[in-house]
Amino acid sequence: MTLTARDLMEPDVKTVSPDDDVTDVFKKFARYEFSGFPVVDEAERLVGVITESDLVDLFEPEDETLWIPIGLPPFVDTLSYQVKRPWADLDLGIDLIRNADRPVSEVMSTDVATVTPDTDVDTVLDLLVGDDPDINRVPVVDDDERVVGIIARQDVVRAFRDRRLE
Repeated sequence: MTLTARDLMEPDVKTVSPDDDVTDVFKKFARYEFSGFPVVDEAERLVGVITESDLVDLFEPEDETLWIPIGLPPFVDTLSYQVKRPWADLDLGIDLIRNADRPVSEVMSTDVATVTPDTDVDTVLDLLVGDDPDINRVPVVDDDERVVGIIARQDVVRAFRDRRLE
């Protein structure tokens, strides 16, 4: 008997709406031990995914170049250095206030890898251990793109373990 996505998936999926505020998603990350949520419209159709890394990107400076003038006018040259500010140095309070009302639709990923309930386990494994390191979970959708489940890496490992114990 071959395993399918239906055998692996968790059917009770926590989702967010594209109209939810970033603050709402932060609350969900605090409440649930997930690193991402499917984003669904009013009809429960998948429109994207929001992950912790999508939210972290809101707090990284866009311009990390520091310009330092050298010499005396009129002979001023500049050196540029790439500066990576440590997480602790970022002013999270100001950034959080600035981004709190942003809708999820502005920060979510829309290019989402999905499977159907009948997808075989090898295809699911290919997605979870493939070249894209950002894929940690795969939404399971029906023919109308409605989310019916989600598969995380640990779900696959658990299924193989359970099969070995049978």
